[in-house]
Amino acid sequence: MKKYFAAILILLSLVTHHQYGLAQKPDYEKYGRMAIAVVAAEYPGDEVKEYEYLGREKLSGTNVVDSFRFQVQENQQPFYVIVKVTHDLSSKKLVHLTVESQKR
Repeated sequence: MKKYFAAILILLSLVTHHQYGLAQKPDYEKYGRMAIAVVAAEYPGDEVKEYEYLGREKLSGTNVVDSFRFQVQENQQPFYVIVKVTHDLSSKKLVHLTVESQKR
């Protein structure tokens, strides 16, 4: 009986650990990869030095905007690029994407 109880506890802890690990994955990761690809395409040959998730802004209904900031180095001059990805949380589809350069 103790063996069965121990086996059930181990199984439950593994399932709980697996589910907990999946829940910790940020839901903006997909759009972060998209933002990285857009910056790489917009600034080919320039080095991306830094990447930061700026946060989420709720719009109307189920639409939200996730913002990302990249530090890009062009001819030894750093500048920032802001990528804003508007998407629908319920359908998980892209609605709109903007790229804004903040050159000095």
